[in-house]
Amino acid sequence: MQTAKAQQRRKAYDARNAQRDKDAVSREIIDKFLEHAAYRRAMTVMFYLHCRSEVRTRDRVREQLSGDKQVVVPYCTKDADGQNRLGLWKLEDLQELQPGTWGILEPPKERWGEPGKEITPEALDLVMVPGVAFDRRGGRLGNGAGYYDRLLKSVGKDTVLIGVCFEAQIMPEVIMEAHDVYMDYVITEAAIYKGRGRF
Repeated sequence: MQTAKAQQRRKAYDARNAQRDKDAVSREIIDKFLEHAAYRRAMTVMFYLHCRSEVRTRDRVREQLSGDKQVVVPYCTKDADGQNRLGLWKLEDLQELQPGTWGILEPPKERWGEPGKEITPEALDLVMVPGVAFDRRGGRLGNGAGYYDRLLKSVGKDTVLIGVCFEAQIMPEVIMEAHDVYMDYVITEAAIYKGRGRF
């Protein structure tokens, strides 16, 4: 299982790294996300801030800060048992952030847990989910560290999960295990796929 998963991951990384015109294609993908009915309805939205060759989000997140949504970004931390966990930060200005784990922008450690800035998973109406690969049924393959797996299990039952990726990262079928979470939608520059969701 792990070997097959590792092969899928390698193939998807290669496809993502080889994607041409990343800025322009990322803009197309994020436009579709922002035009989606789930985004229009949502009040509290979690965006990820891209790293490496992921679909680029940072400029679009900056634009949304002046809109009517509460913008939330994740940061990598640990729970009480030492397990990987995503903290959720209410973002008002990108200047609040600095490079952290894997160079991803995050709030400085001394501000983690600050009252008024920390958001609970249950408060999210919509989550933009990155991934190494997806399939058309909403299956997702992550980096393997488990951060998003844990977050996606703790959001509210009405929270909408939308994976975003380049069309080149879509696989015929992602290998899913019992603990893996299916997306409600997956958005690429080519299509919006209706996933099977969690229920």
